[in-house]
Amino acid sequence: MSSSPLRSSSRAATPMAFVRAIVRGYERYGTDPAGALAEAQIPPHELENPNARVTAAQFETLSGHAMQELDDEALGWFSRRLPWGTYGMLCRASNASPDLGVAIKRWCRHHRLLTEDITLDLVAAGGLATLTITEHRDLGAFREFCLVSSLRFLHGYACWAIDSRVSLNAASFSFEAPPHRDAYPLMFGGELRFGADRTSYSFDERYLAMPLLRDERALRTMLRRALPLTVLQYRRDRLLGQRVRELMRAHGPEAGNAESIAALLNLSSRTLHRQLQEEGISLQTLKDDVRHELAADQLRRTERPIKQIALAVGFRNEKSFSRAFRAWSGLTPGAFRRRGMAQRGA
Repeated sequence: MSSSPLRSSSRAATPMAFVRAIVRGYERYGTDPAGALAEAQIPPHELENPNARVTAAQFETLSGHAMQELDDEALGWFSRRLPWGTYGMLCRASNASPDLGVAIKRWCRHHRLLTEDITLDLVAAGGLATLTITEHRDLGAFREFCLVSSLRFLHGYACWAIDSRVSLNAASFSFEAPPHRDAYPLMFGGELRFGADRTSYSFDERYLAMPLLRDERALRTMLRRALPLTVLQYRRDRLLGQRVRELMRAHGPEAGNAESIAALLNLSSRTLHRQLQEEGISLQTLKDDVRHELAADQLRRTERPIKQIALAVGFRNEKSFSRAFRAWSGLTPGAFRRRGMAQRGA
């Protein structure tokens, strides 16, 4: 893992508390952090400013310098060092896996060979996959940064391996909300909870079945600049189309436009349209598919008036609904219902 040139235009959003955590690593090893802070262009007097933030580029530079200088990619968290190249080894050990589920399980298993201070476990049930960290010793002042980084290291690798954002449903932390809790939505999506029994995050189980798309050459390239994966959210989500469909089914007309759907996904409407375009689909196509599916289901299973069904699936009147339904199925709603009744009778 290597550092990169600073990007002065980056937004300063990374809490100074994480910078102080790296400085504590220097203190543990009796080493002066002045060189690392200077390279990252972080003034030492800013360390005690609770409101100060640094850019992703500054934090990447600081982390990379510290990991190499201290020869510890855990930056002092654990009872023994994780020498430079350790997380690259974890990536290599996981990268020959057939799918993401196997890769994450291998990561968790091999992580136990590196340290007994924490263990990582993956459990899938009820459509959700949950990655949990169990603490086996008091991590002291390193606790927050250790747990957050351990989650982000694996999450960043997982997103890179399948070339897709793994959108999180929820994330829980075994410590109380810190003063810089506003930075957490930038690192973790979904519902956030502090003061939990254990630190974990959960995501759609379907990501686990996605095949790994990166070869050894891509891995070598990534490892030359791996740290951005742990700081910045991965942009593309290969399950986005399915997630949009599910939101439309669950929320009905309340999720009938780009703004409302984007808000439910914690995206901007512009990002939503762009990512759907990258998948080769449009929001209107998804909307039509879901409306057709819901309307056909109600026409088959219920005796509700067609006007009520039209309103229920988001149309303003029966006429526009009938016109759209005929374009979808080749039949008017009434003819579709009669055909269904005849098939059931037969």
